[in-house]
Amino acid sequence: MSPATKRTLPLAMLLALSLAPSAHAASEADYKAAYAAAEAASKEAAGMRNQWTTTVATLAAAKKAGDSGDFDGALAAAKEAEALAKASIFQATSEKEAWKAMQIR
Repeated sequence: MSPATKRTLPLAMLLALSLAPSAHAASEADYKAAYAAAEAASKEAAGMRNQWTTTVATLAAAKKAGDSGDFDGALAAAKEAEALAKASIFQATSEKEAWKAMQIR
């Protein structure tokens, strides 16, 4: 297994798990908790100068859905935004040193 595959596999698993459907209808409290977690992860990624634009767009979609009362959609979007933010954090940390292996020697 190549080093790139080893780094991509956990990312794919994280995204797949975060997109799994919920067994019950989401409440406003569920949405707000998920949104806060997603926003915190997004801010951490931004602090690492590796915030993905898709995260920002997905957070905006979560807020819009929550504001309109669609808490199921808002919760799903917030969880997706958190997964995207965590994936960008993973990317930033894994590539921080990985570039050295790609140098021509």
